Amino acid sequence: MTPEANTPVLWRGQFPQPERDTNKYARGAALVWSGPALQTGASRLAACAALRIGAGAVTLIGDREALLVHASHVTAIMLAEGDPAEFARRLASDKIRAACVGPGAGTSARQSAIAALQAGKPVVLDADALTAFAGDHAHLARMVRRTMRPVVLTPHEGEFARLFPQLSGNKAERALAAATDTGAIVVLKGADGIIASPDGRVAVVGNAVPWLATAGSGDVLAGFITGLLAQGMPGFEAASAGSWVHAEAGRHVGAGLIAEDLTGPIIRDVLAELHAGDWTGQRSAG
Repeated sequence: MTPEANTPVLWRGQFPQPERDTNKYARGAALVWSGPALQTGASRLAACAALRIGAGAVTLIGDREALLVHASHVTAIMLAEGDPAEFARRLASDKIRAACVGPGAGTSARQSAIAALQAGKPVVLDADALTAFAGDHAHLARMVRRTMRPVVLTPHEGEFARLFPQLSGNKAERALAAATDTGAIVVLKGADGIIASPDGRVAVVGNAVPWLATAGSGDVLAGFITGLLAQGMPGFEAASAGSWVHAEAGRHVGAGLIAEDLTGPIIRDVLAELHAGDWTGQRSAG
Protein backbone atom coordinates (compact mmCIF):
# COMPACT_ATOMS: atom_id res chain seq x y z
CA MET A 1 0.00 0.00 0.00
CA THR A 2 1.54 3.27 -1.20
CA PRO A 3 -0.52 6.39 -0.43
CA GLU A 4 -1.10 8.80 -3.29
CA ALA A 5 -1.00 12.56 -2.92
CA ASN A 6 -4.53 13.91 -2.64
CA THR A 7 -4.62 16.31 -5.55
CA PRO A 8 -7.44 17.09 -8.01
CA VAL A 9 -5.81 14.67 -10.42
CA LEU A 10 -7.42 11.86 -8.38
CA TRP A 11 -11.01 13.10 -8.48
CA ARG A 12 -11.52 16.20 -10.58
CA GLY A 13 -13.19 14.28 -13.40
CA GLN A 14 -15.97 13.33 -10.97
CA PHE A 15 -16.32 16.69 -9.25
CA PRO A 16 -19.95 17.87 -9.63
CA GLN A 17 -20.74 20.26 -12.46
CA PRO A 18 -24.40 21.42 -12.53
CA GLU A 19 -26.26 21.22 -15.82
CA ARG A 20 -27.80 24.37 -17.28
CA ASP A 21 -31.36 23.10 -16.74
CA THR A 22 -30.85 21.78 -13.20
CA ASN A 23 -32.84 22.55 -10.06
CA LYS A 24 -32.07 22.49 -6.35
CA TYR A 25 -33.20 18.91 -5.81
CA ALA A 26 -31.49 17.66 -8.95
CA ARG A 27 -28.27 19.13 -7.56
CA GLY A 28 -28.76 17.05 -4.40
CA ALA A 29 -30.44 17.55 -1.05
CA ALA A 30 -28.78 16.79 2.27
CA LEU A 31 -30.14 16.29 5.78
CA VAL A 32 -28.03 17.23 8.81
CA TRP A 33 -28.92 16.12 12.32
CA SER A 34 -28.84 18.98 14.85
CA GLY A 35 -27.66 18.74 18.41
CA PRO A 36 -29.45 20.33 21.39
CA ALA A 37 -30.00 24.07 21.77
CA LEU A 38 -26.68 24.81 23.43
CA GLN A 39 -24.72 22.69 20.93
CA THR A 40 -26.02 23.92 17.60
CA GLY A 41 -22.87 25.48 16.19
CA ALA A 42 -21.23 22.29 14.93
CA SER A 43 -24.22 21.01 12.96
CA ARG A 44 -24.83 24.50 11.56
CA LEU A 45 -21.25 24.65 10.28
CA ALA A 46 -21.69 21.24 8.64
CA ALA A 47 -24.97 22.28 7.02
CA CYS A 48 -23.53 25.56 5.70
CA ALA A 49 -20.51 23.71 4.30
CA ALA A 50 -22.72 21.20 2.48
CA LEU A 51 -24.69 24.03 0.90
CA ARG A 52 -21.62 26.08 0.03
CA ILE A 53 -19.91 23.23 -1.80
CA GLY A 54 -22.89 22.82 -4.08
CA ALA A 55 -25.71 20.76 -2.56
CA GLY A 56 -28.93 22.27 -3.89
CA ALA A 57 -30.85 22.09 -0.61
CA VAL A 58 -29.77 21.42 2.97
CA THR A 59 -32.04 20.89 5.96
CA LEU A 60 -31.16 20.90 9.65
CA ILE A 61 -33.47 18.68 11.68
CA GLY A 62 -33.78 18.60 15.47
CA ASP A 63 -35.87 19.69 18.42
CA ARG A 64 -37.71 23.00 18.46
CA GLU A 65 -35.39 24.70 20.96
CA ALA A 66 -32.38 23.98 18.79
CA LEU A 67 -34.15 25.13 15.65
CA LEU A 68 -34.99 28.47 17.25
CA VAL A 69 -31.26 29.02 17.74
CA HIS A 70 -30.51 27.96 14.17
CA ALA A 71 -33.23 30.27 12.86
CA SER A 72 -31.39 33.31 14.18
CA HIS A 73 -28.24 32.35 12.23
CA VAL A 74 -29.28 30.85 8.88
CA THR A 75 -31.36 31.88 5.91
CA ALA A 76 -30.75 29.49 3.02
CA ILE A 77 -30.58 26.44 5.29
CA MET A 78 -34.02 24.90 5.82
CA LEU A 79 -35.20 23.79 9.27
CA ALA A 80 -37.35 20.81 10.23
CA GLU A 81 -38.59 19.87 13.68
CA GLY A 82 -38.23 16.20 14.57
CA ASP A 83 -36.77 13.43 16.72
CA PRO A 84 -34.64 10.53 15.43
CA ALA A 85 -37.80 8.74 14.24
CA GLU A 86 -38.77 11.77 12.13
CA PHE A 87 -35.17 11.95 10.91
CA ALA A 88 -35.54 8.37 9.68
CA ARG A 89 -38.85 9.19 7.99
CA ARG A 90 -37.39 12.16 6.13
CA LEU A 91 -34.38 10.14 5.06
CA ALA A 92 -36.75 7.79 3.25
CA SER A 93 -37.67 10.57 0.82
CA ASP A 94 -36.25 10.22 -2.69
CA LYS A 95 -35.30 13.90 -2.53
CA ILE A 96 -32.70 13.31 0.19
CA ARG A 97 -29.41 12.15 -1.30
CA ALA A 98 -27.07 12.23 1.73
CA ALA A 99 -27.02 12.72 5.49
CA CYS A 100 -24.59 13.95 8.12
CA VAL A 101 -24.75 12.85 11.76
CA GLY A 102 -22.42 13.69 14.61
CA PRO A 103 -21.37 17.33 14.79
CA GLY A 104 -22.72 18.49 18.15
CA ALA A 105 -25.24 15.64 18.13
CA GLY A 106 -24.92 14.85 21.83
CA THR A 107 -26.84 11.96 23.39
CA SER A 108 -29.00 11.37 20.32
CA ALA A 109 -25.98 10.63 18.14
CA ARG A 110 -26.15 6.83 18.16
CA GLN A 111 -29.88 6.59 17.48
CA SER A 112 -29.64 9.15 14.69
CA ALA A 113 -26.59 7.47 13.16
CA ILE A 114 -28.41 4.13 13.13
CA ALA A 115 -31.39 5.80 11.43
CA ALA A 116 -29.11 7.23 8.75
CA LEU A 117 -27.35 3.92 8.14
CA GLN A 118 -30.62 2.02 7.93
CA ALA A 119 -31.96 4.51 5.37
CA GLY A 120 -29.35 3.31 2.89
CA LYS A 121 -28.35 6.82 1.82
CA PRO A 122 -24.75 8.07 1.60
CA VAL A 123 -23.87 9.24 5.08
CA VAL A 124 -21.04 10.99 6.90
CA LEU A 125 -20.52 10.04 10.55
CA ASP A 126 -18.43 12.48 12.55
CA ALA A 127 -17.65 13.49 16.13
CA ASP A 128 -20.38 12.31 18.55
CA ALA A 129 -21.65 9.70 16.08
CA LEU A 130 -18.23 8.04 16.20
CA THR A 131 -17.84 8.31 19.96
CA ALA A 132 -21.30 6.74 20.33
CA PHE A 133 -19.87 3.49 18.92
CA ALA A 134 -16.69 3.48 21.03
CA GLY A 135 -16.04 -0.07 22.18
CA ASP A 136 -18.60 -1.37 19.68
CA HIS A 137 -16.99 -0.89 16.29
CA ALA A 138 -18.14 -4.37 15.24
CA HIS A 139 -21.78 -3.23 15.44
CA LEU A 140 -20.96 -0.16 13.37
CA ALA A 141 -19.17 -2.35 10.80
CA ARG A 142 -22.19 -4.66 10.49
CA MET A 143 -24.48 -1.72 9.86
CA VAL A 144 -22.14 -0.11 7.33
CA ARG A 145 -21.86 -3.35 5.37
CA ARG A 146 -25.65 -3.65 5.12
CA THR A 147 -25.97 -0.38 3.22
CA MET A 148 -25.32 -0.20 -0.50
CA ARG A 149 -24.29 3.46 -0.35
CA PRO A 150 -21.00 5.10 0.71
CA VAL A 151 -20.42 5.66 4.41
CA VAL A 152 -17.64 8.07 5.39
CA LEU A 153 -16.16 8.17 8.89
CA THR A 154 -14.21 11.34 9.78
CA PRO A 155 -12.43 10.78 13.12
CA HIS A 156 -9.58 12.75 14.63
CA GLU A 157 -6.90 10.72 16.38
CA GLY A 158 -8.72 10.65 19.74
CA GLU A 159 -12.00 9.47 18.22
CA PHE A 160 -10.15 6.93 16.10
CA ALA A 161 -8.39 5.46 19.15
CA ARG A 162 -11.69 5.12 21.02
CA LEU A 163 -13.42 3.50 18.05
CA PHE A 164 -10.54 1.25 16.93
CA PRO A 165 -8.38 0.58 20.03
CA GLN A 166 -7.19 -2.70 18.53
CA LEU A 167 -5.44 -1.08 15.56
CA SER A 168 -1.76 -0.15 15.46
CA GLY A 169 0.79 0.94 12.89
CA ASN A 170 1.43 4.20 11.10
CA LYS A 171 -1.41 6.54 10.23
CA ALA A 172 -2.00 5.20 6.73
CA GLU A 173 -1.90 1.59 7.91
CA ARG A 174 -4.40 2.25 10.70
CA ALA A 175 -6.79 4.18 8.46
CA LEU A 176 -6.72 1.45 5.82
CA ALA A 177 -7.23 -1.27 8.43
CA ALA A 178 -10.26 0.61 9.80
CA ALA A 179 -11.69 1.04 6.29
CA THR A 180 -11.17 -2.65 5.51
CA ASP A 181 -12.71 -3.67 8.85
CA THR A 182 -15.83 -1.53 8.57
CA GLY A 183 -16.43 -1.21 4.85
CA ALA A 184 -16.47 2.58 5.23
CA ILE A 185 -14.26 5.28 3.75
CA VAL A 186 -12.14 6.58 6.62
CA VAL A 187 -10.80 10.12 6.80
CA LEU A 188 -8.27 10.14 9.63
CA LYS A 189 -7.86 13.86 10.23
CA GLY A 190 -4.79 15.85 11.20
CA ALA A 191 -1.93 17.79 9.67
CA ASP A 192 -1.16 14.77 7.49
CA GLY A 193 -4.73 13.60 6.96
CA ILE A 194 -5.32 10.18 5.41
CA ILE A 195 -8.25 9.08 3.27
CA ALA A 196 -8.60 5.29 3.04
CA SER A 197 -11.06 3.14 1.09
CA PRO A 198 -12.01 -0.50 1.73
CA ASP A 199 -10.82 -1.28 -1.80
CA GLY A 200 -7.24 -0.42 -0.79
CA ARG A 201 -6.91 3.11 -2.13
CA VAL A 202 -5.17 5.54 0.20
CA ALA A 203 -4.54 9.26 -0.27
CA VAL A 204 -2.64 11.67 1.92
CA VAL A 205 -3.63 15.31 2.35
CA GLY A 206 -0.62 17.43 1.50
CA ASN A 207 -2.09 20.94 1.29
CA ALA A 208 -3.27 21.39 4.89
CA VAL A 209 -2.04 24.36 6.91
CA PRO A 210 -1.77 24.72 10.72
CA TRP A 211 -4.44 27.44 10.79
CA LEU A 212 -7.00 24.67 10.27
CA ALA A 213 -6.40 23.40 13.81
CA THR A 214 -9.32 25.34 15.25
CA ALA A 215 -12.71 24.52 16.78
CA GLY A 216 -15.33 23.68 14.18
CA SER A 217 -12.91 22.98 11.35
CA GLY A 218 -13.71 19.26 11.35
CA ASP A 219 -17.44 19.98 11.26
CA VAL A 220 -16.92 21.98 8.08
CA LEU A 221 -15.00 19.08 6.55
CA ALA A 222 -17.86 16.70 7.36
CA GLY A 223 -20.25 19.12 5.68
CA PHE A 224 -18.13 19.46 2.55
CA ILE A 225 -18.04 15.68 2.13
CA THR A 226 -21.79 15.44 2.77
CA GLY A 227 -22.50 18.07 0.14
CA LEU A 228 -20.41 16.26 -2.45
CA LEU A 229 -22.08 12.93 -1.67
CA ALA A 230 -25.47 14.61 -2.07
CA GLN A 231 -24.40 15.65 -5.57
CA GLY A 232 -23.63 12.05 -6.48
CA MET A 233 -19.86 11.98 -6.10
CA PRO A 234 -18.52 8.50 -5.19
CA GLY A 235 -17.45 8.01 -1.59
CA PHE A 236 -13.66 7.95 -1.82
CA GLU A 237 -13.63 10.79 -4.34
CA ALA A 238 -16.04 12.87 -2.24
CA ALA A 239 -13.92 12.36 0.87
CA SER A 240 -10.75 13.23 -1.03
CA ALA A 241 -12.22 16.27 -2.79
CA GLY A 242 -13.83 17.56 0.41
CA SER A 243 -10.51 17.21 2.23
CA TRP A 244 -8.66 19.06 -0.52
CA VAL A 245 -11.17 21.92 -0.70
CA HIS A 246 -11.13 22.20 3.10
CA ALA A 247 -7.35 22.41 3.20
CA GLU A 248 -7.17 24.77 0.22
CA ALA A 249 -9.70 27.10 1.83
CA GLY A 250 -7.54 27.13 4.93
CA ARG A 251 -4.51 28.00 2.84
CA HIS A 252 -6.39 30.87 1.22
CA VAL A 253 -7.56 32.29 4.57
CA GLY A 254 -4.30 31.81 6.47
CA ALA A 255 -3.58 33.39 9.84
CA GLY A 256 -6.60 34.42 11.86
CA LEU A 257 -8.77 31.64 10.44
CA ILE A 258 -11.90 30.57 12.31
CA ALA A 259 -14.22 27.80 11.16
CA GLU A 260 -16.86 30.19 9.84
CA ASP A 261 -14.32 31.50 7.33
CA LEU A 262 -14.23 28.07 5.68
CA THR A 263 -17.90 28.29 4.74
CA GLY A 264 -17.69 31.91 3.67
CA PRO A 265 -16.98 33.63 0.35
CA ILE A 266 -13.44 32.19 0.21
CA ILE A 267 -14.94 28.94 -1.05
CA ARG A 268 -16.07 30.71 -4.19
CA ASP A 269 -12.43 31.43 -5.03
CA VAL A 270 -11.32 27.86 -4.35
CA LEU A 271 -14.12 26.36 -6.42
CA ALA A 272 -13.67 28.88 -9.23
CA GLU A 273 -10.01 27.90 -9.55
CA LEU A 274 -10.95 24.23 -9.52
CA HIS A 275 -13.70 24.57 -12.14
CA ALA A 276 -11.51 26.79 -14.32
CA GLY A 277 -8.65 24.32 -14.25
CA ASP A 278 -6.24 26.82 -12.71
CA TRP A 279 -4.86 24.19 -10.35
CA THR A 280 -1.79 22.65 -12.00
CA GLY A 281 -0.94 19.84 -9.61
CA GLN A 282 2.27 21.55 -8.50
CA ARG A 283 0.95 23.76 -5.66
CA SER A 284 2.20 22.95 -2.18
CA ALA A 285 0.79 23.94 1.20
CA GLY A 286 1.88 27.37 2.35
